[in-house]
Amino acid sequence: MAAEQDVEVGDDLARAQKRLRDLKAKISVQSKKNFVLDRDVRYLDSRIALLIQNRMALDEQHQVEQHLEDVDPSEGTYPDDRKLQQYGNLFFLLQSEPRHIATLCRLVSLTEIDTLLQTVMFTLYGNQYESREEHLLLTMFQSVLSAQFETATEFGSLLRANTPVSRMMTTYTRRGPGQSYLKSVLAERINSLIEHKDLNLEINPLKIEEETGSLPLNLPRGVPPEEAAANPDVQAIIAPRLAMLMEIANSFLATIIDNMEIVPYGIRWICKQIRSLTRRKYPEATDYAICSLIGGFFFLRFINPAIVTPQAYMLVQDAPAKHPRRTLTLIAKMLQNLANKPSYAKELYMITLNPFVENNKARINQFLNNLCEVGDFYDTLEMDQYMALSKKDLQINITLNELFNTHSLLLQHIEVLSPNDKHHLRILLDELGPSPPQVPRKENRAIELPLYSRWEIPIQDISTALMDSVTQNDLLYMETKSILVQLVRSMPASAETRPINIDTTAERAATSKDATLVRKGIKVKDMLKELEDLKIVERSDGYKLMQDEVEAELTHLGSLREKVLQESKSLEAVYKTIGDHNNYLRGQLEQYKAYLQNVRLTATKDKGSSTGVGVVTVGGKEKKVPKTAVLGPYRFTHAQLEKEGIIVESNVPENRRPNIYFNITSPTPGTFIIALHFKGREKAILEMDLKIDDLLEKQKDNKHLLDLEYVQLNVPKVLGLLNKVFAKRKA
Repeated sequence: MAAEQDVEVGDDLARAQKRLRDLKAKISVQSKKNFVLDRDVRYLDSRIALLIQNRMALDEQHQVEQHLEDVDPSEGTYPDDRKLQQYGNLFFLLQSEPRHIATLCRLVSLTEIDTLLQTVMFTLYGNQYESREEHLLLTMFQSVLSAQFETATEFGSLLRANTPVSRMMTTYTRRGPGQSYLKSVLAERINSLIEHKDLNLEINPLKIEEETGSLPLNLPRGVPPEEAAANPDVQAIIAPRLAMLMEIANSFLATIIDNMEIVPYGIRWICKQIRSLTRRKYPEATDYAICSLIGGFFFLRFINPAIVTPQAYMLVQDAPAKHPRRTLTLIAKMLQNLANKPSYAKELYMITLNPFVENNKARINQFLNNLCEVGDFYDTLEMDQYMALSKKDLQINITLNELFNTHSLLLQHIEVLSPNDKHHLRILLDELGPSPPQVPRKENRAIELPLYSRWEIPIQDISTALMDSVTQNDLLYMETKSILVQLVRSMPASAETRPINIDTTAERAATSKDATLVRKGIKVKDMLKELEDLKIVERSDGYKLMQDEVEAELTHLGSLREKVLQESKSLEAVYKTIGDHNNYLRGQLEQYKAYLQNVRLTATKDKGSSTGVGVVTVGGKEKKVPKTAVLGPYRFTHAQLEKEGIIVESNVPENRRPNIYFNITSPTPGTFIIALHFKGREKAILEMDLKIDDLLEKQKDNKHLLDLEYVQLNVPKVLGLLNKVFAKRKA
C-alpha cells in the first residue's frame, strides 16, 4: 500500500522511499551475483593448484573453462508453460512453508550445501529487505536450530563444527544487512589500525625468536615456549605489547557494544533462538555457558572473519601488511576467548591476555543477553502471508540449474520430507516427475518464476482477512486519514500551513486541475460526511480528532524522510562495496582465463613430455599453434606504477625515482621478465624472471607482496597489469 501511495504522491519523502526500495532491490540482486562468483573463484582456486603443477588433463581444463563461460541467451530451451506453472506451485510451497527447506538443509551433504544455500538465501528468500521473506527465512532457521539442539550429543560441540547448519549461519551473515553493519561498525576501526604498518605486537615468544634471529641473552634456538616466555628480556619486549593489544581490543569491544542497536534484526533474532533453545534443552546451563553459545555464533561466524580478513569483506582497500594482519588475528582471538570463556588457552602465550577476558566477562554477558532482546514477528508474518496470497505479482528470479538442483534434492530425500503421499509436497513432486539434468553453464539462463498456491483462494480484499479484529468503521476512518495525508503531501502549500484545515484541503483537491487529486478530493469529502453521520468525527470542531491524527502522521513522515535519507546514504556505501567486490571477483576470473589461455599456448611445446598438460585438440584433431614472437618490452615509470598502487614500498631514494623505469617483456606465453633500469645506463640494474604460475600461487596463498630488492610490488595488481598489457595474445 505504501509503495502504491508513493507512486501517486511524488513528494520528497515518496521519491526518497522509492530510491531506498530500488537500492535495496539492487543490493539483493548484486549479493546473489557475488555469492555465485565467490563460489566459482573458490572452485577455480582449488583447480588452479593442479594447473600450477602442470598436471591438469584436458577434460579437467574444459571443466574449469565451463566456470568461466558466460550465459548465452540463445542457447538451450525453457521448460514449457505447464512445467513452469508446476515449478511456480512448488516454489510457493517451499517459500511459504519453510519447514521443508529446513529439513532439506540438514539432510544434504557438505558438498551440496553451497548450491542449495545459493537458492535459499539469494533466490527463495532473496529479497533481503522485505519483511515476509526475511521472517520466513528466520522461521526456517528456527526449525534448523531446533533440530540441531535435538540431535546434539554434547553441549560443547553445539554450533561449532563445520556442518551444513554452520555454513548456513555464516552465509546468512554475508547478506546485505550484515555487510552494512560490518562496514559501518568495523571499517573505520580496522583502517586506523592497519595504517601503522610497522607496529609489531607479536607476543608469541617463539615468533619473536623468528623475527630477531635469536632470543635475548643468547637463549638457544628451539627452546620450549615456557622457557622462552620466562626469560626477563623476552618479557620486557612483550609487556608493552600486551598493554597495547588490550587497549586496542577494548576499543573494538566498546565499538561493538555501543552499536548494538544497529545489529540486523535477523542476527539478533537468531541469537534469541540460541538462548531460548539452550535454556529448554539444558535447563542446568549457566548464564555464562549460554552466552558462550550466543558468542560462538555472533563472534565466530559474524564479527571475527571480518576482522581477520577485512579485505574479503571489502572493509579495506588492500590486504593489510604483515604486522597489522597479525594484530587483527590476535584481536579476533581475544574477542573469541572472551565470548567462549574457555577454562584453558589453546596457545600458552594467549594466557597472558587473560586480564582482558576477566575484566570484560560481565560486560560481554550483558551485551550478548541484550542482543537477544528483540520482539517476535509471528503476528505480522500471518498478515504478510495473507498479503502474499492476495498479490498477483509474487515471483522469484531463478536459474534453470537452481530449479533442477532443488527438484533433484527434494526427490532424493522425499521419504523423509514427505512420507505421506497425500501431503502437498509429495503431490507436486509426483506431478513434476523426474528432475531434468543440470544444463551446461552457457544455457543456465535466469527466469522470472511467478509463484502462486494451488490450495488457497487468493484474498480479493485484504479487509476480509482483518474482519475478526477490525470493524468496517475502523477501516473507513483509516482510509480517510490515509487519503488526507496523501492530499496534503501532494499539495505542498497545504503541508506548510498549520494547523491543517481538513475541509479546505478536501475542497482544494476536489477543485484542482489534477484529475487524480479531484477524484481523491471528492472521495474524501464523501467519506468525511459518512464518518460524521456515524458520529465518529464532527465538522463543527473542524474534524479535530482527524486533524490531530493527520498532523501527527505528517510530523512522523517528516522525521521518517530524514531516516530514509540516512539509510539510503548507508546503503549506497554498501552497494558500492558489493560492486567493488564484484569487480574484484571478476578480475580474479579474468586472470584465470588468461592463465588457461597461456596453458593452451604452451601445450604443444610440452607434447610428449612427462609433465605436459596435454595437447590442444579441436573437433577431435590436433590444433597446431604457431610459434609466437616475443612481446614487449613495455615501459613503465616508477611514478606510474606507484600511482596505480603496483609499487607498495620503494627503497629507491626520492631524488632518483624520476630516472627509474621498468621494462616488461614476455618471451614465451606465461613467462615475463621485469627489468629495472636507470636512465642513461644500457644494462638493467636488476632483472626478474616471473612465471604466471608463481604469481597465481602467491595470490592463492595470500602472499600479496613480490620483492624486487629495490621495490615491493602488489601481486594481484601485477597480475592485473600483465593481463591488461598482454591480453592481445590469442590462443
